[in-house]
Amino acid sequence: MKFWACLIGYQMVWFCAVIGAEHGLPWPGLMSMLIYASIQLGLTRNFKTHFSLMAAAIVMGCLVDGGLAYSGLAHYRAPWPSASFAPLWIVSLWATFSLTFTISLAYLQKRLWVAVLFGAIGGPVAYMSASRGFHVVTFSDPSWHGLFWLGTGWAIATPILAWIAGRSSLAEAATPVAHLQGHAS
Repeated sequence: MKFWACLIGYQMVWFCAVIGAEHGLPWPGLMSMLIYASIQLGLTRNFKTHFSLMAAAIVMGCLVDGGLAYSGLAHYRAPWPSASFAPLWIVSLWATFSLTFTISLAYLQKRLWVAVLFGAIGGPVAYMSASRGFHVVTFSDPSWHGLFWLGTGWAIATPILAWIAGRSSLAEAATPVAHLQGHAS
């Protein structure tokens, strides 16, 4: 059940962010991400893992989408804070996406090559659906340049997030055992 709740929650945030951006509003993405993250954090003990994932994803989102916007390879609706940076609603999606690596995408933690392929294909497909279905991303001609940028960025970012989730989860799982062992002596 956690798998589906996590996945559906992410999709709900995606739709809120994209529909908000379609109407020129960056805030629905941020607000829905904050609600989703609050619920996810309220149901877990892995705070350090989730905060590490969110921080890493925000940095990667700023680099990938900020680079895309800055280079002129794509233009976003609701480009707040600036048309030359990653919009708030996109960064919110990156943060939300990162939280799926502990539940819905946990299988990628030990399959980093699958994560590379997942990112290389899934990233551009998600942007194309946002572009064609909601007109919130417009690619400059030739559009394959922007899609190649996204595919490359997501192919790098996705396994990094999977690795962080796996490493952090292992470290947090080991912490209580080490703590208990220290008290047992």
